[in-house]
Amino acid sequence: MVVDKDKYLKLLSKQYSTIADTVTEIINLEAIMNLPKATEHFISDLHGEYDAVQHVLRNGSGNIKEKIREIFQGRLSTREMNQLATIVYYPEEKVDLIVSELTSREEIEEFYTLTVTRITELCAFVVSKYTRSKVRKALPPDYAYIIEELLFKDTIMSNKEHYYDKIINTVISLNRGKQLIAAFAHVIQRLVVDHIHVVGDIYDRGPYPDKIIDTLMDGHELDIQWGNHDVLWMGAASGSAACMANVIRISARYDNLEIIEDAYGISLRPLMTFSEMVYPEDRYEPFLPKVNPDSDDEIYQEEIRQIAKMNQAISIIQFKLEGAIIQRHPEFEMEASLLLDKINHDEGTVTIDKSTQFGNACHRQCVEFFYFFSRCQFRYN
Repeated sequence: MVVDKDKYLKLLSKQYSTIADTVTEIINLEAIMNLPKATEHFISDLHGEYDAVQHVLRNGSGNIKEKIREIFQGRLSTREMNQLATIVYYPEEKVDLIVSELTSREEIEEFYTLTVTRITELCAFVVSKYTRSKVRKALPPDYAYIIEELLFKDTIMSNKEHYYDKIINTVISLNRGKQLIAAFAHVIQRLVVDHIHVVGDIYDRGPYPDKIIDTLMDGHELDIQWGNHDVLWMGAASGSAACMANVIRISARYDNLEIIEDAYGISLRPLMTFSEMVYPEDRYEPFLPKVNPDSDDEIYQEEIRQIAKMNQAISIIQFKLEGAIIQRHPEFEMEASLLLDKINHDEGTVTIDKSTQFGNACHRQCVEFFYFFSRCQFRYN
């Protein structure tokens, strides 16, 4: 087999203009291939739970505590190792708490000196599997020079120890110890896991999927396998009326309409007004939102009633929209999912699995309510 070398050389020349550039890149890639394998992390079913995702990213799925044990086992007590781990997870909050319990300037300076020394050692261990170029890109600009000097200090020349001690002491004397510790902590959080694989469902149910997206984009290298909930929101953003209705219904179901109104600036007042007009009677028990009992936010009974009625209205709208799609596309073979055509409004009946059920002919919404409760509640949740 004859290899067309000219073709590959032309492709190379588009990125590397000289032989020296090409050789340098080959050497760089060969060297990277021989570095220790970086940690990859798989997460799934995030469902808008921003606080939980933040905690997972901050502790590196337990990798940070594992590395602390690996370095400091036998040198630090369990309490000291746990304290250092918490400082790395939540540096500003934990440092403030510790400093508030110290009584003298000497104790505070000793704490900062000891913590900076330990977190520097931990950070140096975490970044040891990466090239210096990659580490530099992860350093916060404000403290990049200081962190780089401390991370890659010369361990051979003992007469430079005073130089490194002076850096730390000067930072502390300028009351920037907490900021330096936080900068080190963020580098550790960023590099303790090299690559994140998100396996579906960032959206729905939880309140802050938009914040999760922003956090992921601003941090680790990652790839995303979109889940069905994510694709649903993409469909809504692309203009699909059925997807929009489904998104609103799920948001109402999980008491999460704030994501639509506050994060995306879409007013739901027309839907609330519509639901009050079309469903004046309070027959909404199956549509009650799933309220988090542990939430600190107070929710009033009237608010629950309004959300339930909005859920009731948007559910029927969704069934109508989906029914029209199914009827337009018989090739989908989804006729079994048609819902509202089973209702006979004139006779006040609904047919479920070939069995006719009788409702109150005077109340159209009661029949729809009965049908939804009998068959659809579990299908769509």
